[in-house]
Amino acid sequence: MFAIVDIAGFQEIVSEGMKLKVPLLKKEPASVVLFEKVLLTSDGDDVKIGLPYVKGASVEAKVLSEGKGDKIRIQKAHRRKRYRRVAGHRQQFTEIEIVKIVS
Repeated sequence: MFAIVDIAGFQEIVSEGMKLKVPLLKKEPASVVLFEKVLLTSDGDDVKIGLPYVKGASVEAKVLSEGKGDKIRIQKAHRRKRYRRVAGHRQQFTEIEIVKIVS
């Protein structure tokens, strides 16, 4: 069984037991999060497609940890003008584990 869920503006394909990193949710570790914006559920031949969301469907996940991703460098330059700017960025994320899919 799998589902397509809208998590913080991103569509993710999830199944039970799956671990994934999503944008920061600001929840305590070991807490339970319920996602109700389910776009599609599939259990073998039984496929339900939402318009825009599947009624009564939800995905339950457990928060494992929070962290920051790898640093990326952003560079801007204007040629022949002595203009150079360098900045860094680390995206914050929440690691979750999918516990149950209710369709």
